[in-house]
Amino acid sequence: MNHRFWVLPALALALATSVAAAQAKTITVTVDKMAFSPATIEAQVGDTVEWVNKDAFAHTATVKGGWEVMLPIKKSGSVTMDKAGTIDYFCRFHPNMKGTINVAP
Repeated sequence: MNHRFWVLPALALALATSVAAAQAKTITVTVDKMAFSPATIEAQVGDTVEWVNKDAFAHTATVKGGWEVMLPIKKSGSVTMDKAGTIDYFCRFHPNMKGTINVAP
């Protein structure tokens, strides 16, 4: 039996998967002066959003009914986007702090 016929599709799939993973990026949101900056970001599925807290207060990046990232004073936290859509988030400690992530497939 000639195995070359099944090796090529498997190799193509492996290369396509590694290229997609290599394109994932980290998007940084700064938390400073009681605000997320930028307040709205664009991401893709597989990208990681990292919040860097430069404030003198602890914060969160909280999605109602979803995930929550704790952001201690002068620390950071992150989450990887796993599905497309618009994600609105806020700080549980300071609900006036709001942000949006638009996640493309």
